[in-house]
Amino acid sequence: METSHRTPTPEALRAQAVALRESGKSRMQIKEILGVRSNQALSELLKGTVPPESLFRPNAKDDLHRRARELRAQGWTYKEIATELGVSKSSVSLWVRDLPREGRLSYEEFRKRNDEGRRRYWEQERLTREAARQAVTDATARLVGRLAEREILMLGAMAYWCEGVKNKPYRRNDRVTFINSDPGLIRFFLRFLEVAGAAPEDLIFRVMIHESADVAAAHAFWQEITGADSTLFGSPTLKRHNPKTVRRNVAEGYHGCLRVDVRRSTWLYRQVEGWMKGMVDEAGRGSL
Repeated sequence: METSHRTPTPEALRAQAVALRESGKSRMQIKEILGVRSNQALSELLKGTVPPESLFRPNAKDDLHRRARELRAQGWTYKEIATELGVSKSSVSLWVRDLPREGRLSYEEFRKRNDEGRRRYWEQERLTREAARQAVTDATARLVGRLAEREILMLGAMAYWCEGVKNKPYRRNDRVTFINSDPGLIRFFLRFLEVAGAAPEDLIFRVMIHESADVAAAHAFWQEITGADSTLFGSPTLKRHNPKTVRRNVAEGYHGCLRVDVRRSTWLYRQVEGWMKGMVDEAGRGSL
């Protein structure tokens, strides 16, 4: 006698699917047991049912999600929450966009926070940039090495031609006068004068500074830089203070400029002219 296999009715199939779902079976397991071939058909059978809690896996971001919503309720911005939790702003938006932000910042408080954030950023950024600049400076300084006397003469002549007093078509002076505020450049120029053969007793120093500055301190500063006797320093040249002018060189590091005159220096001035002419002519020849 043959056994007949009848296909279950849709109602019976749905009852079996619901029973399997309630017992904790997954969709994949239900499809295999009932022989359902498509996900659409299975969804129809399970329509209206709720998966048991045992099928839910804990989400690794549940804690972040919950914390994001707490911070948003406290008035934090998307950017602040993202920075605090180490997630993207898009994730924060997805988690909290249904929440109103309590305690919205006033314009003044927003500006205050914005300025404070910018200040912290540039405080660190300045240190980083300064370290990078200093590294390049130190590396290139080491490439120079010890200068020969010929190099000192050439470089000294060029420094004078950039910063020193030169003859004009309407006035010939033929005298060496050098003015600068950079202590390092003043030291180098004195080294140049030494190599060039200028006598130390022929040097005259004069501080040039605003009258509102500490003239005595500037005088002491330049005397230490030059190592010259105080008798070689003339009376300082004071620039009259204009109250309407906003001066920025008012810090402790401001020492004015130092003027260096070389008496009986016609010979040296003409040599400087010659050195400069030789260097300019040589540069004009190029590599051809």
